[in-house]
This record gives sequence, structure tokens and C-alpha cells, in this order.
Amino acid sequence: MIYFVLILSVIIGAVIVLFTKPTKSFTQILLTFSGAYLLSVTILHLLPEVFETHNASIGLFILFGILIQSILENFSKGVEHGHIHAHKHLKTVPWLLIISLSLHAFFEGIPLGNENDRNTLLWAIVIHKIPIAIVLTTFLIQSKLNKGIIFGIISFFALMSPLGCIVCEYIPFFNIYLTEITAIIIGVFLHISTIILFESSENHSYNFKKLIAILVGFGVAWLSL
Repeated sequence: MIYFVLILSVIIGAVIVLFTKPTKSFTQILLTFSGAYLLSVTILHLLPEVFETHNASIGLFILFGILIQSILENFSKGVEHGHIHAHKHLKTVPWLLIISLSLHAFFEGIPLGNENDRNTLLWAIVIHKIPIAIVLTTFLIQSKLNKGIIFGIISFFALMSPLGCIVCEYIPFFNIYLTEITAIIIGVFLHISTIILFESSENHSYNFKKLIAILVGFGVAWLSL
């Protein structure tokens, strides 16, 4: 069921692009909501969970996660938080972008492989993946890539989070070091969600709709916990 929901979130994002042609404003509002929700779940749910273990190195692993995401974003060009510019008639598949974005999706799925209360984190990831899929699909279509290539890239991206979940379930290493790995994911989530919220406004000023999206994201996350 978890695998299906994760894959479906990417499909929903792609379908929205194909059939509704979402505006930049709509995508930014959705990103803002997802960023607020993801940040709330990270602070209210994941952080207390890892610090309950009293592992003195947790903070270092969180910082490491922030560093990892910063490096990945140099190659993904900011798809994770909605900042990307299409290139008309790409001559080659943007492999660095696809690989870095897929690694990000893979990391997201790992905590779901051994999570006592999966639902809250699952929905945070799903809500986050829908606007990412919208941005990625829009970029690929505007870049005039072959339809078969676009379908292959979207499918590959959709499978990465379920793969992270499967790896955690069946490879002992990920269970043994789940706390440390979750701390790294927390760093990734903190980086992405704060960037989304800080960059979701133009000239560093929030409009009313975006402020409401943030408040709703915080509220829904709090109620879900």
C-alpha cells in the first residue's frame, strides 16, 4: 500500500501537468503548503524521535544531511523546491539532474521502511512529491524531450522512494543504523522545507495566499500528529 501511494503521488503530479496546465502561482502555493507541512512533521515528529535515543552524535548527522542536500541541489537545479528553468530542445537527457533528484527521493523513502507510525511521514512525503512531480514534468515537456524518454524518467523517479523503503525493510544495515540515517533525512527535510518557505515569496515578502498556505500546512501537520 505504501509503495502504491508513493508512486501514485508522482503520477498525480504528472497528470496535473498533462491535463490542467497548472500556473506558476498554483505550483508555488502547493509547494509552500508542502514545505510547511514537511517542516512541521520534521520538527514535531522526527526530531523528538531521534533525540529520544540520547545519541550524542545526532546533531552531526542532521548537519550532514543538510550538507548532502546542498550538494545534491547543485545538480538538481532546485527541482525540490520548485526553482528550475527549462532549456528548449535539450540535446541530451539531464542525467545529473535526474540522478540527484532520484537520490533525494530514495533517501525520503528510507525512514518509511521501519517506521512505527508511518502514516504521518508518508503523507508528508506524498504532499511534498506532488509539486516536485509537477515541476519536473513541466521542465521535461518544455525541454522538448522525446515522450518515451519523459515517461521513462518520470517512472524511474516514481520508483525511487518505494525502493528506499524496500531497502530499509530488507537490508539489516539500514535497520541497525536507522536512527543515524533518519537524522540525515531530517537534515535533508530541514534544508528543503526552509528553502521552500524562504524562496516561496518574491522580494522576500509573503502575500496573503502564501501565508494562508503556510498556516494550513502547520495546522494540518499538527492535527495529524
